[in-house]
Amino acid sequence: MIDIHCHPLYATDDGPKTFDIAVEMCRMAAADGVTHLVATPHYNYEYPFEPEENRAKLAQLQAAIGDAPNLSLGCDFHLSYENIRHLIENRTQFTINLSSYVLVEFDEYFVPEQMDQVFYEMQVAGLTPIVTHPERNPVCCRKPEVLYGWVTRSCLVQVTAQSYTGGFGRAAQRFAEQLLERNLIHFFASDAHDTRYRPPLLSPCYQKLVAARGKAVADLLLKRNPEAVIKGLPLPPGPPPLGPETVKKKRRWFSFFR
Repeated sequence: MIDIHCHPLYATDDGPKTFDIAVEMCRMAAADGVTHLVATPHYNYEYPFEPEENRAKLAQLQAAIGDAPNLSLGCDFHLSYENIRHLIENRTQFTINLSSYVLVEFDEYFVPEQMDQVFYEMQVAGLTPIVTHPERNPVCCRKPEVLYGWVTRSCLVQVTAQSYTGGFGRAAQRFAEQLLERNLIHFFASDAHDTRYRPPLLSPCYQKLVAARGKAVADLLLKRNPEAVIKGLPLPPGPPPLGPETVKKKRRWFSFFR
């Protein structure tokens, strides 16, 4: 499995506070079957993003853990008025493994109305937005049709593995399951911050996916799609997203697009 969203760099954001915990996180991920892990420090109002310092910490961490998992760098990029232009003008600082893919997160209580235009500008600049953990965002949960619209415009979606397995509560789990049913998820990732409460584990999610949707889907969302991202390649073909027109045919889905 490949984890494209994780916070293992010590003393960088709200992840591990010590180097020893960072090492333990990586070893835990490797023992769980993660072969490649992307360190994605926050860049938001609270945490600055220091590329050179992050690269140095990544190299130090890789040296300590050996070959497994293989580490690369990305960013958990907070989309705000102040830093969107910074992203477009300095894209290689924030993308995953110097690819075109970039993780983007929203404010918990506010999503700018002009996000369609923002995503368009990012795509014109050669960037591919990956919306992170919408199942934990109240705005996305209230307006899932907006998320569907972004996916149809070539944005991608990453859901937290622990949300799907119930670690963030029933509401997040249910919404993650609904997104999966409508083919609106391209990746599951750990978004791990520690070894206890938000650990870097993907195998419980993988096992649940195999049981619910089969091995091919589990491999697509936890292996093949993430592999394409870290290699900077187009995603392999996947099932098309299901939208409001499908809901009209299946009454039990109506509340998803209310």
